[in-house]
This record gives sequence, structure tokens and C-alpha cells, in this order.
Amino acid sequence: MTETALAFGFGVLAALFPFLNVEIYLLGAAALMGDGALFAMAVAAGLGQTLGKIAYYYLGRGALDIPWLKRRAQNPGRWSARIARLRAKAEGRPWWTAGLLAVSSFSSIPPFMFVVVLVGALRFPLWAFVSVAMASRTARFLLVVYAPGTVMGVLA
Repeated sequence: MTETALAFGFGVLAALFPFLNVEIYLLGAAALMGDGALFAMAVAAGLGQTLGKIAYYYLGRGALDIPWLKRRAQNPGRWSARIARLRAKAEGRPWWTAGLLAVSSFSSIPPFMFVVVLVGALRFPLWAFVSVAMASRTARFLLVVYAPGTVMGVLA
């Protein structure tokens, strides 16, 4: 139970502060925990990441005026031209936007934080954002926590 709550909390923090890496946290926890806790930890981290990214979603919608979040979101660096092209493709295409969100959430390409700001700016429905992000982030984290054990089992 404690490990699940910690995974949730770290997921929220890592969503807000990108220098924290929830995947490394989950890998470390997976090395220390039994298989029984891994599923719950992955789901909790997925929920935490999704809830934490809602701040970036509302930043994209223009509803938040938090200076450090704005600086982080407005400086996509080498991704700025790509994000502009993605925005042009996504406008008025909710299914395409949902697909982009799912791919970004699962793979982090393009960077998930920037895509979250983009879907907020496009007024993508919050319920759809939460549904897609939660499902794809949880799938990513399930892969993170179960892949090492599966690989080691195959190699043994």
C-alpha cells in the first residue's frame, strides 16, 4: 500500500517537474518489490502523471498563469517547429489529436509535456485527455515495471 501511494506521489511530482524521472523510480522500486506490488504501482504512477499533467493542460487552455510553468512550456527548443506543424494537423481533428496524445504519452515522442500544452490549447475535452493519457501512461509504466523481470526470465 505504501509503495503504491509513493508511486502515485512521485508520478504527480514528476509530471510537474520534468527533471524527476518516474521511469527510473519505478525501475528501482520494481527491483525491490515483489511482483504483487508492480501492477498497482504502475497504475498509481499513471494516475499521478495524468493528474499532474492537468496543470500543463490548463496552461495550454490559458486558464493558468504560473510563471515557471509558462517558461517551461513556451521553450520547446528544437521541438518548436515540430509542435507548430503538429498543431496545424491537429486543429479540428479530435481523433488525430487523441492518437498524437496516446503516442506521445506512451513513447514521449514528441515530448509529452508539450503535447499536453498543445491539446489544452486546442480545447481537447478534459475527459478525453484524462482517458487517453491515463491509459497510455499506465501501459508505458506497466512495460517499465514488468520488462526487466520478463527479460531476465527469458535469459535465465
